[in-house]
Amino acid sequence: MLQKEQLEELYSSGLSMQEIALRFGCSGNKIKYWMVEHDIERRSISEAVYAKSNPNGDPFKIKELQGIEDLKLFYTAIGLYLGEGDKKSRHHVKMANTNPYILRIFLKFLREICDVNELKIGAELNIFNDVDLKKAINFWISEVGIRREQLRTITVRESRGGSYKNKSEYGTLSIYFSNIKLKKIIIDWCEKAIIV
Repeated sequence: MLQKEQLEELYSSGLSMQEIALRFGCSGNKIKYWMVEHDIERRSISEAVYAKSNPNGDPFKIKELQGIEDLKLFYTAIGLYLGEGDKKSRHHVKMANTNPYILRIFLKFLREICDVNELKIGAELNIFNDVDLKKAINFWISEVGIRREQLRTITVRESRGGSYKNKSEYGTLSIYFSNIKLKKIIIDWCEKAIIV
């Protein structure tokens, strides 16, 4: 007989029922039986996928807001996200802009309020082919405060002429952090901000 505490500990650590079965040299159905017997709630498929993708737990930790500076950063970032952030995707906490100042605020919010894993912050550059690509990359790295390896995608589109350079001399940069739980939290914050 498998003890409830042992089974709960293994399951809550992120192991699947099949992985637990392999540890004990039994079938997945036997583990399922003991889960029911011990009244241990099973993860949904999306929760199981999340646990597999994040074996060390959430790659973020929401900070308790302390003081006026935290509050200013929080509400500024939520306001920016309401206006400029990606609200359609279920997974991406993402903001695109041509203004490095706005993206610096968003990054500061991710780093200081959400305490995200820095290695999981990525960037995408969308640029026209008549812009100096190297100069644009150096601009964004310098102005926003990201490392070159964080710039994971560069999309170069054909220019159609016009006066876009007045607004977007270095293209549009997107900063993103992919995590379904954090996305839900931020969308909830945005909805509460609208109600207030």
